[in-house]
Amino acid sequence: MTTQGTQTTPATRKVVVGVDGSVPSKAALRWAARICEATGNTIEAVIAWEYPHNYGWAPMMEDWHPDVVAEKTLQQTLDDVFGEHRPAGLHASARHGPARSVLIEASDGAEMLVVGSRGHGGFTGLLLGSVSAACAEHAKCPVVVVHERPESAKTA
Repeated sequence: MTTQGTQTTPATRKVVVGVDGSVPSKAALRWAARICEATGNTIEAVIAWEYPHNYGWAPMMEDWHPDVVAEKTLQQTLDDVFGEHRPAGLHASARHGPARSVLIEASDGAEMLVVGSRGHGGFTGLLLGSVSAACAEHAKCPVVVVHERPESAKTA
């Protein structure tokens, strides 16, 4: 809450959502949209991109730009999830860096960070050092890891 004189007005808070175009990240966006609708928070959809490890060592296509690919993936994911009816206050950005680092940085000042599960299941994902596990351990706010529900459990 923000206090102005004797009046108290709610501050707009953000929920950061990690997006990579996968089915789990789409489920995370849907989950965050429901929470934000109920709480009045805004969504900050973030996709991370980086150059391949062999960048500069191996021949690359001249017209390949990972930042542009990331931005297109982000916009396509938002279109797939929300269509023309994007949530009010939605902010989307493509940021350079490893996904775990970008999302942990974006979590600073956020109400929560929402990421999709990559579907490793059980402890396997934790042992592999997945992005969701790194975020859960190091984010600067609460983290929600959304698992896509099987088709039979989904509701309209």
